[in-house]
Amino acid sequence: MTAAEIRQSFLDFFHEKQHTIVPSASLLPQSPGLLFTNAGMNPFVPYFLGTEEPPFSPPRATDTQKCIRAGGKHNDLEDVGYDTYHHTLFEMLGNWSFGDYFKKEAIAWAWELVVERWGLPANRLYATVYSPDKSKGDPGEFDQEAWDLWAELFRSKGLDPRIHIVDGNVEDNFWMMGETGPCGPCSELHVDMTPEGDSRGELVNKDSDLCIEIWNLVFIQYNAESDGTFRDLPACHVDTGMGFERVCSLIQNTKGFTDFSEKPTNYATDVFTPIFRKLEELSGKTYHDIYPEPDADRSAFSDEMKEAIAFRVIADHLRTLSCSIADGIQPGNNGRNYVLRRILRRAVRYGRQLGFSGEKPFFGQLVGTLAAQLGDVFPELRDREASVRLTLEREEGSFNETLDRGLKRFEDALPAVKDGILSGEVAFQLYDTFGFPVDLTQLLCEERGIKVNMQRFDELMDEQKKKAQAAQKTTIVRALDIKTDAITEFVGFDQDEADVMVLEVHPQEDALFVITDATPFYAEMGGQVGDTGILVKGPLAHDVSAVQQIGRARAHAIPGDADVQPGDSVKLRIDHRRRRPIESHHTATHLLHWALHEVVSSDVAQQGSAVDEERLRFDFNSGAVSREQIEQIEELVNEKIFADVSVSWKEIPYSEAKDREDIMQFFGDKYGDTVRVVQIGGEAGKLDGFAMELCGGTHVGNTRAVGFFKIKSEGAIASGVRRIEAACGERAWEYLVQYAEQLRVEAEGLTEKLAAANERLSELGEEPLEVGKMPRIMAAMLAENRDVKQINDTFGGLRRKVEELKEAGITAEKKVKKLEASAAAKQADSALALLIEKGEPIVTALESNAGVLQELLNGLKKKQFGEAAFLVVDDGSKLHLGVYCGASALDRGLKAGDVLRELSAIVGGKGGGKPEMARGAAPKSDKLAELETAAREMFAS
Repeated sequence: MTAAEIRQSFLDFFHEKQHTIVPSASLLPQSPGLLFTNAGMNPFVPYFLGTEEPPFSPPRATDTQKCIRAGGKHNDLEDVGYDTYHHTLFEMLGNWSFGDYFKKEAIAWAWELVVERWGLPANRLYATVYSPDKSKGDPGEFDQEAWDLWAELFRSKGLDPRIHIVDGNVEDNFWMMGETGPCGPCSELHVDMTPEGDSRGELVNKDSDLCIEIWNLVFIQYNAESDGTFRDLPACHVDTGMGFERVCSLIQNTKGFTDFSEKPTNYATDVFTPIFRKLEELSGKTYHDIYPEPDADRSAFSDEMKEAIAFRVIADHLRTLSCSIADGIQPGNNGRNYVLRRILRRAVRYGRQLGFSGEKPFFGQLVGTLAAQLGDVFPELRDREASVRLTLEREEGSFNETLDRGLKRFEDALPAVKDGILSGEVAFQLYDTFGFPVDLTQLLCEERGIKVNMQRFDELMDEQKKKAQAAQKTTIVRALDIKTDAITEFVGFDQDEADVMVLEVHPQEDALFVITDATPFYAEMGGQVGDTGILVKGPLAHDVSAVQQIGRARAHAIPGDADVQPGDSVKLRIDHRRRRPIESHHTATHLLHWALHEVVSSDVAQQGSAVDEERLRFDFNSGAVSREQIEQIEELVNEKIFADVSVSWKEIPYSEAKDREDIMQFFGDKYGDTVRVVQIGGEAGKLDGFAMELCGGTHVGNTRAVGFFKIKSEGAIASGVRRIEAACGERAWEYLVQYAEQLRVEAEGLTEKLAAANERLSELGEEPLEVGKMPRIMAAMLAENRDVKQINDTFGGLRRKVEELKEAGITAEKKVKKLEASAAAKQADSALALLIEKGEPIVTALESNAGVLQELLNGLKKKQFGEAAFLVVDDGSKLHLGVYCGASALDRGLKAGDVLRELSAIVGGKGGGKPEMARGAAPKSDKLAELETAAREMFAS
C-alpha cells in the first residue's frame, strides 16, 4: 500500500465503526501552554475535560492529526536525520470515544485492523498492559480487563498470552494530561522486527529498533486531583495514537509483512521519497539510505554519510515548515515563530552539504512536490502553496546573506579554541550578528569534535531567554477542579458590558477565575472563540484573558494579583472591536450553510465549524464542489449581505424545533430542552426566515454588517468530507489583495521559468513558446469594487493566465528534455565507442550536462564493460565526475566509490557511491590534465 492508501484505510476502517472523520486541527494550538499541536488529543481536550460536548453522533471520531515536536518538553530536533524514525513533524492517526465505547471495543478493533485487515502476523505482535508498583505509590490497579481482552485474541491465533502480553510500569503504561486532569492506563502495540520474529517480548520497551511501538490505546478513566489522589471519572474515554510514518515504514519496508530481513526506516517510504527525488534533481546528488551508528563520532562521518543526513534533515524540515506556514505560523524571533526560524536555518545550512548556496537557493522549489503529495489530506497546503514558497524563499534569501560571513567567522574562531571548547562569546556573536541559532553552532562544532561553552552563552543570552520563557509559559490543564453550583446569566447577545456581582473567586496557578452572576463574555463553544476584555473594579481595570464554562457558571481569568473578592460589584466589558468581526464570520457561516443547500445539495450536513476574528472554517459532507459552484455560493451569500437582511433569534422548546425540516439542527439535542434558533430574514419572533439554525453563538443584527464574503479555499479533508475557509469584511479585502499579489508572484516565477526554457529551445534550434502578459490588479481597484461577479471574473482571468503560463512552461521543458536527451544519447554513444572499441578508460573533455554522465555509466553497465572508466562532463558551470568499475577492475581491488573520493579531492570536489558505480561533482578547474594522470595511475596499479 502507498502512504495515502494506508492513511485512508485507517480512516475508512473507523468510519465503518460509526466514527466521524474529522480534519486535522491547525498546528497552531488552542492551549496557551503549547508551542505547537504536539499530540493527536490536543484538539479534543475540551471533550475530555467536560467543558464542551462533542458534536458527533455517536460521540466517536477518527482523524489524522499533524503534530510537531521541535521545542519545549517534546523536542526531537537533534535526532532528525541521524536515525530512522525521529521527525519534527509527524502524523498521528487516532480513533476517539467520548464517553461511548471503552476497552473492549478499542482493543478488538485495534486487533481487527492490524491483524485481520492489514495482515500483520499475530506472532510478531506484543501488547503491553498497565501494572502499577504499589510500593512506589503508583496510581490505579493492574489492568486485568485489558489483559483478559488481549489474551483472548492471542489465544485465537494459537499464541501464548503470557509471552505476548507484557506488563508496563507507570512511565510506559499510564497516561496523564498534566499534573492534574484526565488520565488512565494504556495498552501499547509493539511489533517484533527481528528477521525470525522470535524475540518472545524481550525487546519490548528496551529502545530497540528491532521492536517498535506503533499504537497506543489510552483508557481515560481517572481524574488526577491537586492533592495527589485519583478519582473515577463519571464517563470513560478512549484516546488512541498510531504513528503514521512508522506504520508506513512497517508495511512498505517488509513488502506487506512478507520480508523482515532488513531494518525498517521511515525514510525508505513514499512519505519521503518524492522529496528526495526532487532534491536529487536540484542538487545532482544521489540519496543513499545509510545511517550512522548510535553515538558515532560526527566529526568522522564520510561525505556520503553527511549527504544522506542532509537529504533527510531537509525533507523533514520542509514538511514542518510548509505545514506550519500553511496554518498561519510564520518564522520569527519569539516563541514558536523562532522555533520555525531555527528549523529553516538548519535546513539551509544542511543544503550547503548538497552544494546549494546563496547563488543557488533551493528550499522554496521543494514546496510544489510536498503540496502535490499532501494537498488532498491537508488542503491548506495546496491552497497556500504560493504563499508558503514565497515565505521560504524570503527566509532562505535573508539567511543566505549572512550565512557565508557567519561560517567564515566560525572558521576564523577555530584556531583560538582551547581544550576543545568554543567560547560562549563567539556562539553569542554568531547568534546576535549572523542569525545562527545556537543549536546550529553546536552542530558545526560536533562536526569538528568540539563543544560550545553553553554556560557563558546562556549568561549572555539571559535577557532573550527570559523573553522566550515568557512566550512559552505553560499552565496546568484542569478537569473541572473548580466545583461550583453557581449560575451565570449570559447577557452578551445584545450587550457589550454589564454591571455584575462577583459570586466566587478561585485561585488557579497565576490567575484568578472569577465567577459572576451575569456576563457579556462568550465562552468558546459551538465553534465560536471566546471573548477577551476587561474586568473593572473601582479605578482599576484587569485584563480578562480567557473565559471558562464550568457547569452553568462562567469563570473569567484575570491576573492572580488582582484584588477581587466575592460580593464585589464590578463591570465586565468585552473587547467589542474583536467581537464584531467574530460575529460577522459566525453569521456568514449560517449564510454559507444555506447557500450550500441551494447550490450543491439539500443533503449537505455540517461536520464542524470554527469562527474567529480572522476567518471562518466550515466542514461538510459532499462530493467535489466545482469552481462555478463556489462562485455561485459567493454571489448568493453576498446578495443577502448587500440586501440589508435582519438577523434575529428566539428560544423555543426543543420538542417544537426537532421536527421542523426548515431549521438546521447539526448539534441535535446538545442544547437540552430549550434551544435557540437564529434566523436570517423573516419577521423577528415568527421563525419564517430563509436560513434558520440551532445556535448558541452571537451574531450581527443585520447582514449588511458582514460587509463582504470571500471563499479563500475549498477542498477535501477526508473521504466524503470537504472544507471551506472564508473571510468577511476587511479580512476578505485583505485576502483579495494578498491573493492578487500571490498570483502576480507565481506568474513572474512561471514567466522566468518559461523564458529560460525558451532560451534553451532557441539554442537547440526550436521555436520558443509565447504567452501573453499577465494583467495587473491594483489594490485600489479591489477596495472600490463591490461587484462580486466582476471580481470573480477578474480573478478567473488571472488564474487562467497562470495556468496558461504553467502549461506552456511544462510543454517547453518537455521539448527541452526530449531534445537534450536525444543529444545526450548521441554524445554518449560516441563516448562509449571511444571507451569500449578503443579501450580508452579516461574521458575528460566532454562538454554537456549531468544527463550524459548517467547515460555513459548506464551504457557501460549495459554493455558489461569489464575494466575501469573515469568520466568528466563539463556543463559550463561545474564538473560532473563518474567512475565505473567492471568485473575485471573489481577483481583487481578497485572500488568506484573509493576511486571517486580520491580523484574528486584533486579538484576540490566531492562524491561517492557503490563499488561498481559512483558519481560526484566539483567546481570548474584547470587541473583536468592532473586529474587524468592520477586516474591512469590508479587504474594501472
